[in-house]
Amino acid sequence: MFAPLAKPSNNTSTAAPCIDQIPILTRVIPMSVLIVGSTALDSIKTPRTRKPRLLGGSASHAALAASLFAPVRLVGVVGTDFPRRYLQLYRRHRIDLEGLQIRDGKTFHWSGQYEVNMDHRRTLRTELGVFETFSPDLPPAYRHTPWVLLANIAPSLQIHVLNQMTRPRFVAADTMDLWLNIARDDLNALIPRLDLFVLNESEAQQLTRKTNVFQAAQSLHRLGPRYVIIKKGQHGAVLSGPRGLFLAPAYPLPSVVDPTGAGDSFLGGLMGCLAQARGPVESNLRRAVICGTAVASFCCEGFGLSRTLRLRRPQLEQRVRELRHLTRF
Repeated sequence: MFAPLAKPSNNTSTAAPCIDQIPILTRVIPMSVLIVGSTALDSIKTPRTRKPRLLGGSASHAALAASLFAPVRLVGVVGTDFPRRYLQLYRRHRIDLEGLQIRDGKTFHWSGQYEVNMDHRRTLRTELGVFETFSPDLPPAYRHTPWVLLANIAPSLQIHVLNQMTRPRFVAADTMDLWLNIARDDLNALIPRLDLFVLNESEAQQLTRKTNVFQAAQSLHRLGPRYVIIKKGQHGAVLSGPRGLFLAPAYPLPSVVDPTGAGDSFLGGLMGCLAQARGPVESNLRRAVICGTAVASFCCEGFGLSRTLRLRRPQLEQRVRELRHLTRF
């Protein structure tokens, strides 16, 4: 479960505890998490069901996941067609909307279809609407938020947000293959400014030209980030940091209803967990990965955000305990 990449420090008082020694979920007064990304309406089709115009987007999934642990400040844009009930839904979950722009026009709409194998998805339609000209300008109160999650949007927008922040404690960013193909220069400028860089296995291989995931992680560290997470879908995730590797399994779901937003939910849950934890990031990051894994598994059990919205703390704690049991030997 833990494979050191470098010789650990002789100072045992600063050594990170193993996952079995960490409380499942601490209960302290959390700090806020700022989340910027897409806020969208998703139309999802599977072999059995079709669900039109659900609340979606990277920022929505990440924000609802993070709100299970900490207050959230949401930065995004929607059109005048955005349902009022979704705005009310955000507010019910401790999500501050001062940074959400409402502009004349249509909300970003994505339509996709899954095959019987839920790992295979095909985009049917993308309508950017007001998101096409989105320029995130942060309210003054947002600029001092300690925890910053740059969810999956163009790296130029992620940089624009980061330029407005005042000494954040921890910055994490997600990306996708599209930006590797069309915005590599912007992505290269962003990565050295991150504490945590998150991408999937194929993206890591494309960016580093390393077919071995562990070699890819080392190459990514050389670009600047102290921590790297490489997502492996149904096979879990690899966290790499100064004290070595942590291999987190995915939760073994017997069936998947809709995986849309699972990666965003994973990262939102992780950041929310960090924001409500005591102590240094290094002492809490592995637990946060497990918490994010648990939240992502619930996301996959319903369409869009339907299952995440019904999730309660005792259910989450139980699933974290199950993941702990699966990794203990």
